[in-house]
Amino acid sequence: MSVTIAPTEDVEACHALRIAVFVAEQGIALADEIDDLDGEATHLLAKDAHGFPVGTARLLERGETGKIGRVCVLRPHRGTGLGARLITTCVETFRNRPHITQVKLSAQTHAVGFYERLGFTAIGEEYPDAGIPHIDMVLSL
Repeated sequence: MSVTIAPTEDVEACHALRIAVFVAEQGIALADEIDDLDGEATHLLAKDAHGFPVGTARLLERGETGKIGRVCVLRPHRGTGLGARLITTCVETFRNRPHITQVKLSAQTHAVGFYERLGFTAIGEEYPDAGIPHIDMVLSL
């Protein structure tokens, strides 16, 4: 499968993906999914060989911490390695920002093993976010 992942200014395409996955599939309220942080974020967009958006992630900076969020992949592209490629691209983007020393994300608990395989470590206790169990995870750069 030929997919490109790159930073984008097409936030509407990212929103459409997030709405399809988080709102339509997972039942998260639209008001909880789309927030004011999108304006300050770097957005990554994955497109298939035909230029169709199939995945996205949002990157924010908080001091020396890079935060990965709003990671989603359309159902037909899950299990292809695209999610891992998205996270790897996020981490590499932060590695290229010398002031960033760690990467943090809030993982749905069912995905902890996925993130652990990519080098992240769970920290703290499980908590609900939009009604879904999550746990914070970190990766030192």
